[in-house]
Amino acid sequence: MLDGMEHASTGGVSAGRPLTLEEWIALDEDEPGEWVDGRLEDEEVPDYAHELCVTWLTHMIRAWLSVSGAGFVGGSDAKFLVKQRRGRKPDASVYLPGTQAPPRRGVVKIAPDILIEVITPTARDIRRDRLEKMDDYAAFGVRFYWLVDPESKLFEVYALRDGLYARVLGADGGRLDRIPGCDGLTLDLDALWTEIDRLGESEA
Repeated sequence: MLDGMEHASTGGVSAGRPLTLEEWIALDEDEPGEWVDGRLEDEEVPDYAHELCVTWLTHMIRAWLSVSGAGFVGGSDAKFLVKQRRGRKPDASVYLPGTQAPPRRGVVKIAPDILIEVITPTARDIRRDRLEKMDDYAAFGVRFYWLVDPESKLFEVYALRDGLYARVLGADGGRLDRIPGCDGLTLDLDALWTEIDRLGESEA
């Protein structure tokens, strides 16, 4: 039986089976899975702390973008073709003002300015976010990669430099008012961690 930290099956499509890009794009929106080297790969199974982080961050970013009336922030079901045979579904994506807008429908081939992943505390998911997706997003040309670890209470920003990511910000708390690429955006990490601490105990 699956618990909250294991991977779910992909419903009507078996994980690991060969899949064309067109087939992956055509999967129902409630059919999980990323497209990795031409095969369907299980996604992480997010817990409530993970989802709280995602909604908190997207709310803060959306409020900041609304001041300029431009830019976009998207959620976790958007599909991005990050390499020739790699399709990813990041936890959140951000197009800053002045960036080409993503398409209304279909797979996204325009690199956003920021991609965000909230780390789920399993060895497989930590490796995927810190190594595999970092390489994929760098190849895609994403300017900034944010990693948020609610378990360790760590927020990191990586900036793309000469095709590779360099860590330009790391914080475990406090009020951040100098976030690379996001002039005027403020994130109160203490407020985020306090919300997470208010959650109930983990189920057995």
